[in-house]
Amino acid sequence: MKGAAHQPSFDAFLLLVGRLNYAWTNTESLLIHLIAGLAEVDKETATVIFLTLNTTRARIDLVERLSKLDRVSADEREPVLALTGRIQRQSALRNRYNHCIYAFDPENGNLHTILMRIADRKDTLKIGQSTPLNDAAAEDIETAISELTAINHGIWQVIAQFGYPA
Repeated sequence: MKGAAHQPSFDAFLLLVGRLNYAWTNTESLLIHLIAGLAEVDKETATVIFLTLNTTRARIDLVERLSKLDRVSADEREPVLALTGRIQRQSALRNRYNHCIYAFDPENGNLHTILMRIADRKDTLKIGQSTPLNDAAAEDIETAISELTAINHGIWQVIAQFGYPA
């Protein structure tokens, strides 16, 4: 088929998703150090808080709210908020590949995802948005992995700069 996007093998794609999950989990866990520093608690207490909050959104909300306390200077708040914003922007792609069914087109064998989410519109429902697993999708994941790696380094810089428990 001329002009069709190349499809990476399913195993290669799963490896990419695994790398995305590793980068995501590794980076999200660094929120423990931000919680510890901003809440002025030890790392053990921050870990209990982190694990008690069972969604990434709740953990990011906590970090953002702690950074907005009056006692936190703008010099400390701004890089924290910039980093949490960057993490949040990566969440849509991560969620797409973690909350889906991986499917094969029975006619041509093409790989795609089917999103396991209901989009509740004003007077309709959208169910099962499909995304092809092609080179463009693989490039998006590679870009996200690179961005998560950069965010990870940025968080470590904030931890060092403000003396948060490490």
